[in-house]
Amino acid sequence: MTVIDEVLAKKIIQPRPLDSHKGTFGRILLIGGTYPYGGAIIMAALACVNSGAGLVTVATDRDNIGALHSHLPEAMAFDLWDQALLVSQIKVSDTILIGPGLAEDDAAQKIFKLVLASLVQDQILIVDGSALNLLARQEAVSWRTNRLILTPHQKEWERLSGLSIPEQTQEATQAALRHFPQGTILVAKSPQTKVYQGQRVGQILVGGPYQATGGMGDTLAGMIAGLSMQFKERPLLDRVSLAVYLHSAIAQDLSQSHYVVLPTMISQEISRLMKALSDSSSDG
Repeated sequence: MTVIDEVLAKKIIQPRPLDSHKGTFGRILLIGGTYPYGGAIIMAALACVNSGAGLVTVATDRDNIGALHSHLPEAMAFDLWDQALLVSQIKVSDTILIGPGLAEDDAAQKIFKLVLASLVQDQILIVDGSALNLLARQEAVSWRTNRLILTPHQKEWERLSGLSIPEQTQEATQAALRHFPQGTILVAKSPQTKVYQGQRVGQILVGGPYQATGGMGDTLAGMIAGLSMQFKERPLLDRVSLAVYLHSAIAQDLSQSHYVVLPTMISQEISRLMKALSDSSSDG
């Protein structure tokens, strides 16, 4: 097992190339925020944009779009239930995140199946939140991509893997991952979050109970999406691990002056910490 820490973060984060443009840093599609969970996709979008994604589009309930734009005018948004538009946006995206604030009813299940059926090869798919529970109900999935990222907390992983929380050892978790496409990355969220890919396992040593607030996982998922198309000279596993580290490192720093750390507070600090780490890597 390796430690995911500041040393790794400094190796990954580099100054942006001078010839960069917004397309350089990826087209990211976020899907979720159905009533009454609209805030979840807004928090994911805030984290995604502040992590440096190039173009961020949100598919959410039409009634949620005004609230989203009031928080984040940098993101585009459209009605989740416009299926033709949803499919067209999936086709042009590099990374799709589905789940933050998505319901688990029949309508949400149809959206989830539509997303799975519309993927094209080499796209990154991040399955988070409610979408993990929708996935657990699927009898069989024909995966169109092997660039799959799962972000369950322990109870969600229990539903997906069949492993009770006490059974979720490193060895049992690695065995359960064999039921997913080769190369699948698992972010196993817990008080000591681990990141798995095959036989590789990394663990963060930062973070704490000040993060026990609704929306924390949505923010992490948004950060993973935002970093997924940056620093592409590094393996996807490294980019996911970077998001996991930054999320908890920022929270730990904020906890020095705050009893509780809110997810939106983390999003406000992402770019600042990335700048500091980038400067440190350049100096080195």
